[in-house]
Amino acid sequence: MRLFSVLFVLVSTFSFGQTQLKPPSEFYPGQKTKVLVVGTFHFNFPGLDQLKSADENKIDVLKEPKKSELEELVAHIKRFKPTKIAIEARPQWKTMQKYEAYKNGAYRDNRDERFQLGMRIASDLGLDSIYGIDTWALSDSLYEKDSVFLKSLVGEVNWNTEDPYWKYAEAYFEHRDKMMKPVHLLDYLKSMNSREAHNANFGLYLTGAFATGGLQGADNLSIWWYNRNARIFSKLVQITESPEERILVIFGNGHAAILRQLLEASPQYEFVEFSSLED
Repeated sequence: MRLFSVLFVLVSTFSFGQTQLKPPSEFYPGQKTKVLVVGTFHFNFPGLDQLKSADENKIDVLKEPKKSELEELVAHIKRFKPTKIAIEARPQWKTMQKYEAYKNGAYRDNRDERFQLGMRIASDLGLDSIYGIDTWALSDSLYEKDSVFLKSLVGEVNWNTEDPYWKYAEAYFEHRDKMMKPVHLLDYLKSMNSREAHNANFGLYLTGAFATGGLQGADNLSIWWYNRNARIFSKLVQITESPEERILVIFGNGHAAILRQLLEASPQYEFVEFSSLED
């Protein structure tokens, strides 16, 4: 009988979770600042990124059918009801000066997504401000202060090393490029902003040159690409004032994966999936 009682206590303890640890979420405020990251290609095709769209695949968001598709994309994003909007712009771009001009009718024929998405949505919603939160990386700062020292840290990275994964990725990017015209702009960005697509973009930074130069490839990523996005995230934290806010972040899609990682890990934010904004 005594053995039965002991077994009953043990079973009861484990069955009803009396000895289980509580999850971390129970110790943080339930309400978090919601953030929607819209990772996009550059609508004006400036050709500054390593991946460049072929001329025959480029679209014009100011001409049909993409003009109407852009309207639907804007309507989709506005379902998020942002109270703040942050875009990929550094201080020298003079974001607020351009926004004031935009509200007075300027830049309406500029294809740049910062105007066609960021400022358009901010103006439609009557927001007073728009925030430029892009910045440079630690590697840029180190180069300006002491380029010789920076070279001693990352100069042995072999950027010409053979990378079979890049060849696989090229096939995907070529496919995505060719789909830019036939696929609806909203569906195109839904695909680009999936978890799989975000991680695939960032994953390419973890192959090839990443493992060269001893540990220098890893150091280079840390002080360059990852650091730049961590700094962008820091600027996002700086403009966040309350958990009631809903912040829309519009950046080149290459940034989206790291921003997703940081937002999902932070106890301050709730990452909102782009595809979740349905009626």
